[in-house]
Amino acid sequence: MTLVLLLAAALWGLGWFLKTPVQARLYMIGLLYVAVLFVQIALPDGHPLRESLGGSAAQWLILGGMILAVLLYRAVFLRIRGRAEAAQARREEQAAPVPSGPFSAVELERYARHVVLREIGGTGQRKLKEAKVLVVGAGGLGSPALLYLGAAGVGTIGVIDDDTVDVSNLQRQIAHTDARTGQPKVFSAKAAIADVNPHVTVRPYNRRLTPEIAEDLFSDYDLVLDGSDSFATREIVNRAAVATGVPVIAGAITQWEGQLTIYDPAGGAPCLACLFLEAPAPGLAPPCAEAGVVGALPGIIGAAMALEAIKEITGAGTPLRGALLTWDGLDADARRIKVTRRPDCPVCGDI
Repeated sequence: MTLVLLLAAALWGLGWFLKTPVQARLYMIGLLYVAVLFVQIALPDGHPLRESLGGSAAQWLILGGMILAVLLYRAVFLRIRGRAEAAQARREEQAAPVPSGPFSAVELERYARHVVLREIGGTGQRKLKEAKVLVVGAGGLGSPALLYLGAAGVGTIGVIDDDTVDVSNLQRQIAHTDARTGQPKVFSAKAAIADVNPHVTVRPYNRRLTPEIAEDLFSDYDLVLDGSDSFATREIVNRAAVATGVPVIAGAITQWEGQLTIYDPAGGAPCLACLFLEAPAPGLAPPCAEAGVVGALPGIIGAAMALEAIKEITGAGTPLRGALLTWDGLDADARRIKVTRRPDCPVCGDI
């Protein structure tokens, strides 16, 4: 048994060194356990290999049962904790009023660098306080966007995501911490925003965005930031945004490259389907877990998404309507590409 435990420890250590996700490491150790059980069952009594592994399957079954009990306990505990946190978030959401009214002395000091900007000023900061922004995804792009929206004083911030914090996220998802590993990302993000600015309201939605809930959810917000990492979710965001007339600031990243634009057919800009009518072919747009992504890239694109949101709310500057901004981090090259609506677009063509 000692040899097998050492092998399991070696697999775990190698996975940690290679930054392999925890789930993959557990799968490898599980395969090792299955192989040991197979040896104990398949080989006859007295076989040297079987004897070297303890000579009996009983002790391995007992060990497996104990581990399974611990994992089940952990799963139940996390589920109960998640439900408790979700219930608490709902109570807070119902109890907390939408920020409005004049600024306190603390808020005026906090937002002083905005107020002195000619393009924002006190009027623009008031608009930020009264704004309601929904962020889809609390991962690589959502993390910096959420933190900067909170720091900027956006009064109500919604965040929807059904994932939990994993140690492999921490290389780039700066809203989360090692201490919050295993916690739903929306609650981790809420805690991070509260640490930055306690004067804003955060609404966490610990669930997957689906077509059934998207339109009702979007209709309660002035602006949507799409930081999702799958084309299927982006299509849901696009259709719901077109149906409700809510502008979408959309970002995407892979490896060293990122892009950013505003989808808003009601405002004269194209929608997602105008530019990307069909989902990319398998393998052409692999997720970050397969293709990899440099850690600072989501910070650049996510912060740019927050900046576009601030411009959109306050009316400052020139927004990215009708333009796609691309960023090549490897060569530090930024390009602005003109994009237009398609009259025959199957999603927004009838607007």
